[in-house]
Amino acid sequence: MVNTSITVSEFILECTATICVLALIYSISMFANLLVIMVIILNPQLHAPMYIYISTLAVIDLANGSILIPKMLSVLLLGSPAVPYGACVLQMFLVAHVEEMESLLLAFMAFDRYIAVIYPLHYTSVITNKKVGIGLLVSNILDTIFKLHILFFVGELSFCRTNILPFCFCDYSTMVRVSCNEDPKYLSSLSVAVTVSGVFPLLLILLSYSRIAMEAMKISSEGGKSKIFSTCVTHLLVVGLFYIPLSLSFILPGAGVMIPTETYNIMFTLGNVVPPMMNPIIYSFRNKEINKCIYRFFARKKSALKGRK
Repeated sequence: MVNTSITVSEFILECTATICVLALIYSISMFANLLVIMVIILNPQLHAPMYIYISTLAVIDLANGSILIPKMLSVLLLGSPAVPYGACVLQMFLVAHVEEMESLLLAFMAFDRYIAVIYPLHYTSVITNKKVGIGLLVSNILDTIFKLHILFFVGELSFCRTNILPFCFCDYSTMVRVSCNEDPKYLSSLSVAVTVSGVFPLLLILLSYSRIAMEAMKISSEGGKSKIFSTCVTHLLVVGLFYIPLSLSFILPGAGVMIPTETYNIMFTLGNVVPPMMNPIIYSFRNKEINKCIYRFFARKKSALKGRK
């Protein structure tokens, strides 16, 4: 039997998630990341490379959550599963872009800590605001170009069976699976892209933190040693929450391994929704300088409110 292509103007999302959990995670993520961005912008002493990385991570986390969660909530609360074709492709591309930018940024941050710990005397000359800005801009441009092949491949897909995507989001590998195209290039290219843009930065992160841990072993002070190990462990926890589920959800389908729908949904959601809530806690609220600025910010607000009374 010959498959007959149909014109698809929209996709239907099948969403199974907990509304309260999603709403809580999104609220915490929005508040925490907006607070971090605002505090760093308002305090000139925080206009340094490490804090530029932290604020950029907060912007990426805001974008990631805002691209995914509002639509997921609208599907669950309002019963509006239909997504126009163009909007679905745009969401898919933006999610892939912010995921890759977060991957690269975490690698930059690990390298920043590596230089700060291993070569502290050279830090100010090696890591500067200008170099950080150029690095972020160039990586953003290159990643956009690198992801354009997805748009070309999506344009080649034809649909003859269904336009239902069994998830709360628009996803490239799922779109390929429900299409009528059998060419393995559509999924194998995804595995290659994730390996290059995801696995390599992860290796750099692991190498950086392992080298930092080795340097910490040489410190005689137990307090200093435990502080460095605590930082490494907490950072690697967030890295694991981000990388492991997303890498597996992209690489395995591309390698021909079928993942159950519910498992894939959990892996993708976990990798995209939880880190934006955890990152401000791990990278920002545990930082003494940011904590001081946040305290002063709320103290001024409290004093201003008392003055009005």
